[in-house]
Amino acid sequence: MSRPTLVRGQPDWSKLRILRVILPVLLVLIGVFTTYYTVPYDSVGVVLRFGRYTTTEEPGLHFKWPFGVDDVQVLPVRRQLKLEFGTRPDYDFTNPDQFGEDPENERSMVTGDLNAALVEWVVQYHIADPRLYLFHVREPGSTLRDLSEAVMREVIGDRTVDEVITSGRQDIEVGALARLSELTKAYELGVQIDQVQLKNVNPPQPVQNSFNEVNRAQQDRESTINAANGDYNKVVPRAEGEAEQKISEAEGYRLKRVNEALGDVSAFNAMLEQYLKASTVTRTRLYLETMKDVLPSLADTWIVDSSITQLLPMVKDTSKGGGK
Repeated sequence: MSRPTLVRGQPDWSKLRILRVILPVLLVLIGVFTTYYTVPYDSVGVVLRFGRYTTTEEPGLHFKWPFGVDDVQVLPVRRQLKLEFGTRPDYDFTNPDQFGEDPENERSMVTGDLNAALVEWVVQYHIADPRLYLFHVREPGSTLRDLSEAVMREVIGDRTVDEVITSGRQDIEVGALARLSELTKAYELGVQIDQVQLKNVNPPQPVQNSFNEVNRAQQDRESTINAANGDYNKVVPRAEGEAEQKISEAEGYRLKRVNEALGDVSAFNAMLEQYLKASTVTRTRLYLETMKDVLPSLADTWIVDSSITQLLPMVKDTSKGGGK
């Protein structure tokens, strides 16, 4: 039996029947795979229906209208993002706005005293309002990079090169953080600035050796000052302690002499009061008490009345155990 021949221009009904079966299956599969989505634990899902904001979903499994009716944009609101300026690493990064296209131009700055400096810094932030971040400003990441660079140039331009390179780093970070936070709120970018950190701050390469020499001289100066302060702190407190000790000893001696004098005065006044009450008795008592203290020291002394004659005293020689 011969097969039917197809005439040119006549449709192949067998293929059409296959398409009628495959197309509904494909539509069902596409509909199934486009009706759900998953939001990671550190993100939220912003749902757009026909391009218009509908709702914000938390992490987990969610469902939406298929066939492109609902579109979901996932934003990492619980992840800290960062922008790096003045460098261009060779590793992969997920944030497309993390590094600029011209790091050499970014880090080249002029200080307030018209000196050049190479400044590298990092801005850390997180997305605080997903709706503002997506719809209020076009390309918020690029806008934040431009704002960060403008703020850093403003802050660096208000300080001398010595402050930028040595002592003023913390003030620069604090000032840049405050100014950048103020501008992001004014622009309503939907982000919150967490930290601004200076990394490498160096003078231009042709004058870097001279700056290093100056820094070494300043460090030697500080070391000498610290050593002198150490000697001062060691010697002066010891001298002050010795002075305080001598003053305390003198004060104690003064109090002792004053108290003794006051005691003598009190004793004399008490004796005078008794003497005034009975002068004869008191005088006799004082005489006897005085003799009691004086006579023991006159043990080897004999007092003889000048009117007595022919007196032969008998004195016992106690030193040799005999007498005469």
